[in-house]
Amino acid sequence: MPLDMGGVTQLKFPDEGSEVDQASAPSLTTGDNVGAALKAVREHLGLSLEEVAEATRVRRTYLAAIEDMRLDTLPSRPFAVGYVRAYAKALNLDGEAAVNRFKIDSPDPDQVLRGPVGVEKKADPRFAMAAVAGVVILAAILAWNVARRVLEPAPQQAQTGIQSAPVAPPTPDANSGAVSLGAPLPAPVESTTPKPYVTPGLEDSVASGGSADAAIAVAKARAAAKAAEDARPDDTIVLGSPFKANGAVMGANPEESLVTLQARKSGALVVRSPDGQVYFARQLNAGEAYRAPAVKGLVADVSDPAAFEVFVGGSSKGVLPAAQTSIGKLVD
Repeated sequence: MPLDMGGVTQLKFPDEGSEVDQASAPSLTTGDNVGAALKAVREHLGLSLEEVAEATRVRRTYLAAIEDMRLDTLPSRPFAVGYVRAYAKALNLDGEAAVNRFKIDSPDPDQVLRGPVGVEKKADPRFAMAAVAGVVILAAILAWNVARRVLEPAPQQAQTGIQSAPVAPPTPDANSGAVSLGAPLPAPVESTTPKPYVTPGLEDSVASGGSADAAIAVAKARAAAKAAEDARPDDTIVLGSPFKANGAVMGANPEESLVTLQARKSGALVVRSPDGQVYFARQLNAGEAYRAPAVKGLVADVSDPAAFEVFVGGSSKGVLPAAQTSIGKLVD
């Protein structure tokens, strides 16, 4: 079946006749419409619709619809225009001329009509007069407001100003003639007083007698004490206590694992093989645990050794001894 590709293959036409035959041959101006003209030219050339369809790659039904001007059976208008052009070229006719006649015979209903060229659009003079009158009225109102404000006297300060209440004179005592005064009022509280600024390290410097070296030593000692306190194992750990899952348990299955690391508080855990392959890497929350697979040479790298409790065979062995520990040595 011919495809709707719009391609045109050159047809073999019969030998041209005499000049009289050529003069009487049908053209694009023949018939009531372009479809009738194309049909007349095709029949004059002795071609069938099947041959034209094979040459143009347009379906035979579409070509027949063009000849009968049954446009409702054709695809959208751009395709119909292309089919007319291809049909005309296949008959050795001017494709653009065929398209122009097709548009005249069947104008596009969606095309917006344009006004004739040379028509002068004259504005109604009444609108211009109304616009001028409106501008004059607005100017008069504006001038009247300005003149009224200029000529109006300014209000007196005594009438518009805020008068302060007169202070009552002190009442003299009838017996002694002395003036009676009330109790003194407290000073107003300044609500925007900023918080006093404390210079970092000033307190340590004062406590050490003002020496900068002594202040630095005090700060280092305080930081070391805090680090030692954070690294101190929790007294609640009971060695030998059974493992109890308080969160998600990740890693190997219970029968495939001997060592379990459980987070006592939030901390990072990375498990690597001797060749650097990462088996596990995650930030564990308190209660979550990881079962290490039975693989030789695995190393546990943690952010805080005191944050992870070690269970071997389901029994507690305390916390990790260091930030980087061989899991195999935890079993020994």
